[in-house]
Order: sequence, then structure tokens, then C-alpha cells
Amino acid sequence: MTEDAVVSFAQLAILPALHKVVDELGYETPSPIQAQSIPPLLEGRDLLGQAQTGTGKTAAFSLPLLSRLDLSVKSPQILVLTPTRELALQVAEAMQTYARHLPGFQVLPVYGGQNMSQQLRQLQRGVHAVVGTPGRIQDHLRRGTLKLDKLTSVVVDEADEMLKMGFIEEVDQILEHTPPERQTALFSATMPNEVLRVARRHLKDPIEIRIKSKTSTVETISQRFWQVKGLHKLDALTRILEAEEIEAMLIFVRTKIATVELAEKLEGRGFSSAPLNGDMTQALREKTIERLKNGTLDIVVATDVAARGLDVKRISHVVNYDIPYDTESYIHRIGRTGRAGREGKAILFVAPRERRMLYAIEQATRQPITPMSLPSRKDITDRRITLFKEQIAEAMESQDLEFFEELIDSYQDEFDVGHRRIAATLAYLAQKDKPLQLEGGPVDEVSVAEPASRPSPVERKAGETAELSRYRIEVGRIHGVEPRHIVGAISNEAQLSSNDIGQIKLYDTFSLVDLPADLPRETVRLLQDVWVCGQRLQLSVDKGKILKYKEKPANKRPFDKGADRRAKPGGKKPPQKPYKKK
Repeated sequence: MTEDAVVSFAQLAILPALHKVVDELGYETPSPIQAQSIPPLLEGRDLLGQAQTGTGKTAAFSLPLLSRLDLSVKSPQILVLTPTRELALQVAEAMQTYARHLPGFQVLPVYGGQNMSQQLRQLQRGVHAVVGTPGRIQDHLRRGTLKLDKLTSVVVDEADEMLKMGFIEEVDQILEHTPPERQTALFSATMPNEVLRVARRHLKDPIEIRIKSKTSTVETISQRFWQVKGLHKLDALTRILEAEEIEAMLIFVRTKIATVELAEKLEGRGFSSAPLNGDMTQALREKTIERLKNGTLDIVVATDVAARGLDVKRISHVVNYDIPYDTESYIHRIGRTGRAGREGKAILFVAPRERRMLYAIEQATRQPITPMSLPSRKDITDRRITLFKEQIAEAMESQDLEFFEELIDSYQDEFDVGHRRIAATLAYLAQKDKPLQLEGGPVDEVSVAEPASRPSPVERKAGETAELSRYRIEVGRIHGVEPRHIVGAISNEAQLSSNDIGQIKLYDTFSLVDLPADLPRETVRLLQDVWVCGQRLQLSVDKGKILKYKEKPANKRPFDKGADRRAKPGGKKPPQKPYKKK
């Protein structure tokens, strides 16, 4: 199947229960990686896929592997390896969603920092799929608490990130201890030699897929994002609608039913809006678009498929109420504004767990998406007052007011009330159904959302001194360790940014690493049991020595993320066998 082949999900031989979910989610046309990956994975073939984040990889492997699942076997049949806990959670949640109509399906996310006893209880009860980071997967294998004898499929997701974080050796070891007849899929944005070496060792006659990264520049469209917090999304959208100069707005949601629900809620708040989805008749869809064009309708709430090819020049704003599943969808969405050389505005609502997709979108559009703060109550009030004054001015200019002027004079003479008091009373009557002053509701959100790349504590305290403690770990040069391995393990398992990690000194049998002085006890205990290059870290404070580091430019940090983590492993490493194959 070629990359440009146009297929519908209906043509793919996934289970009917999965087709039902796909329809409920509003999926109609698979992305290129999905169209090319699903058929061979359904056939049980191994697959080597090169594709960027945000291209729809999770559905590309989840839908076919779930279709081949035996629900009667309550042992892990699918194992997905991910570089970070965040991705592990995302993949596990996506698989649970796709399998919502598969009775009894259980998926378990496994990662460092999570309660081990909770993971053990769920494994004992029985799960069909496990999604996890290499370190914690290895930990369970050493304990004998994760059995892989019934495993039928393994997925290595974002293999190049595994390499950067120092996990590629662990991935190699885990694959060695899986059944030889299992199916394997490996996905990576790039294909360094180390990743290809793992692929050559563990994939049998794989189908190779390369999805070209499609980038787009959108200079005529200003892009902003609001991180979902505090206010409900509907309240946030209402504030934006009230505060911004909007000619017409296109709002994107994921499902057909959401188009109807959101349009009705906006109508209830006084905004002229209508849904646009694939369940509507062609005549009704055309009528809705015509109303948007001629100005009798200002807001359309649509799904991706329903809005395809929509060309209405007066659309000044596109709002991604629900973040899209892939970057190409985002580019198509915001392309509905900024038409014919006009300036357009795109706003993206991003939940904290969707930050990876935000970064992928920035890469695809080659343009930063700037954080925005919502309009405050004062902003809304000022905007309402301005519009009310404009209404008064327009009526003064266009209407014959002589009759009303005589009426006011008569009222003043009869009741001895000043013109100012009468005008204020009439203004109240005119706006009482939609008060000029925004009342009650949640506390204002005035802070700007965090930028896409989270700053370290040092950066957040710009100019201040950050206290670090020196710790000793029991892994050194003879074990083949490099700084990037240590940074990858600590940042992933202890929820620390790589910027929080200071100087690293390597010795033959141990290493020293500078970490925040206020590291919680539970984090220290957690890091004592983390494995790097086949060795348990056994983290301990090195004589309690407190160090002080002044903030330094990024290119002068003791450990430079951009350089050291890209360095190739040096020297030959002794083989590591942290656990025995059962």
C-alpha cells in the first residue's frame, strides 16, 4: 500500500468492536502511518516504522494488536515499551479507549514513581496488555512478577528517544527475554545505527514504512495556546468570544455528538452557533456553510471530516477546543482561517498531558505557539461597556429620537427626577438580561500558561542561587555508563527535569551526581532501586556536602543536554544479564 493511498477505516479488517469505537471517535480516514501499518500488523508481520510524534502511531499499532488479542487469556499478550511515564500513560489510556467494547479488557501502565504494590496487585489479577518504561519493566522481570510466556506482540515506541535517554541497552535486554515467535513493531522518528542494530537483531523480515514529515509554515496565522486549568473549557471559550474582535469562528471538537452539545451550550449563552458533522444531510451542511458565509451565523462547531474543504473568507478565528490526534489534522484545521492573504488567529486548548502533541505541532508548523492568558472579568466588563456605548452612538445617529426625548422631558417634570438618573435606569433595563458587569463564577485566571518546554527550578528562580547536594551512585566506567544514561534514568524515574541535574563525575566503580538539596525521601528511596547499565544505583548522599551553583548559560552547564545526550556510546561494554529468561 502506498503512502498516498486513500483508505477509510471501514476498509481495514479490525474487529467490529474496534470499528464501533473508531466511528464513535469520529475517525473516518486513517493517517498515512495507520493506513500502512494496520494491514501488515493484522497479518502478524514485524514492522519497522519511521514516523514523527503526532502522526497517529498509537492507533496504528493498538487497533491491529487489539484485534488479534485472546481475551480469555488473562496474561500479558501485548507489551509496549515507551521512553517516558507520560507516554506510557497516554498509550495505556488510548488502548483502554479503543478497547471499550472488548469485554473484560485490562491494560496496565508500568513506570517508576508509581506504587509497586498497586502494580503487583493488578498483575496478579491478570492483564492483557502492559505499557511501561524499560527500567520498571526490567524491575518486574527481575522480581519474576511480570510473565512474558504468553506474549504475542511487542511494540518499541520512540526508539530514538530511548537511545537519547540511555535506555536502548535495556530495550535490547527485554527483547531478548521475550518469546522468539512474538511479533515486533519498532517505531522511531529517526534511525540511528544503534536503533537499527536493535531492529536487525529482533525483527524478522519486517515491513519497512517511512512517513515523510510534512511541515507547513503559516505566517499569516497567529497561534496561541491556553493550558486547561482552573476554568472549564466552555467558560474559557466564552471569555474569548466576549473579549476578542471576532468576525466568524470555527471550533473543532473530536466527535459528532460534541458538535451538537457545544453548539447548543453556546446558543444558550447568547452566541449564534450551529454544528457541522457527518451525520447531517448534505442540504443542511450546505445551508449551515451558506449562513456562515452571509453573516447570519457567526460560530460553527465542526469535526475534522465535516470541515474538510471549507473555504469561508470571514473566518477570523479557529479554536481547537479538543486537541487533534495528529499534526496534519491541526494544519488542516487552522488553514480554515487566514484565507486569501488575510490575517487569522488560531487558539489551541491543551491539557497538561497533551504537551507532547503541542511540541509536535510546533515542529510541524515551524512556528512557536505562544501561551495566552484568558481575559479577566475586568477585560470582559470593559468590552461589554465598549459595545454598549457603540450601540448608543449608532442609535443616536440612525434613529429619530424626538418622541423619546419628549417622553423623558414629561417623566422628569412629573416625577422631578434628573436626566442622569433616568438615563441610568433605561440603561439598566436595556442590559439587564446580559449585565455589563461579569458576576460571580470562578476566580479569574490571570497567569500565563507555562511555555511548551518546562523551565527548571533554577530558571524559575532567575538570578537566585540553587542548592544542590552531591550524591553517590554505584555505577561507573567499568559498567559502560555515560552521563546521558544517568540523566535519562533519573529524569524519567524521579520526575526531574534534566536541567535539575547538576555536574556528573564518572569514576571506575561509582559516579557522583549533583541533585536538588531538597530531594524528597521517597524520591531518594525510589532512585536507590533504579537500574542503569545492569547496575542498581543505590543512591546515597556523598558525605552530605552542600554545593552552590549560580545560574549559568545553557551552553555552559556541567551537563549539556543537547550535546552529551547525542554522543555515541564509547567503548565496548561487558554483556549484562540482570535477570534470567524464565
